[in-house]
Amino acid sequence: MRVLIADDEPVARQILREHLESIPNIELVGEATTGTEAAQQILELHPDLVLLDQHMPEQDGLSVARSLSRSMPMVIFVTAYEQHALDAFDVGAIDYLLKPVRRERLEKAIEKARKQWKPAAPKPALKKIAGKKGNDIYLLDPAEIVAFQAEGELVHILTANQKYLADAPLKVLEKEPALAAFRRVHRSTLINTEHIRKISPLSSRRWMLKMSTGLEVTVSKRLASTIREQAHF
Repeated sequence: MRVLIADDEPVARQILREHLESIPNIELVGEATTGTEAAQQILELHPDLVLLDQHMPEQDGLSVARSLSRSMPMVIFVTAYEQHALDAFDVGAIDYLLKPVRRERLEKAIEKARKQWKPAAPKPALKKIAGKKGNDIYLLDPAEIVAFQAEGELVHILTANQKYLADAPLKVLEKEPALAAFRRVHRSTLINTEHIRKISPLSSRRWMLKMSTGLEVTVSKRLASTIREQAHF
């Protein structure tokens, strides 16, 4: 099970990290220090479970869970306050732990999560992606697709010269084996890493990806580093 820790307190993150290291079959995939960073890492790293602090800078834990809605993985809230427990369970929390978190209590919470965890079953790879333009349906090779971009409930397929409508949401498309070269870089954007032509730093934490069509996408430094490794930049 892949776990993300989201807490603005270094000591709290260290305690959780040490506890997780002693629990079998747990992979720590990242750590976030603000609510905004937690939301971004959830979209980028796709953890199965988030240990989410209730009170964080920029965005509190409940706001993160509500804003991501269907994209939100399983959540265990970790907090120094108990008065928001009902709110936590209202957003579908697996459990609600009070600080300082004891290892035995965390193990029990994770065991609850394991019982609800349903690893995605592998699906046959799609050879073509259906794109609609007007009344016509086009069968597109994944290699010619530069990006998918969501606009409300619509998902657009962008190629070098055309724009089509997809028949599936991003959360479904990003799991298709045929789209293994694609990465979710934003809540509304899925890009084909094979079409990246330039990666440039914008600040100490943000980078810009320029695609073959001139499309520019801003990503975190961590995601830019991961993409560079995968694309052999």
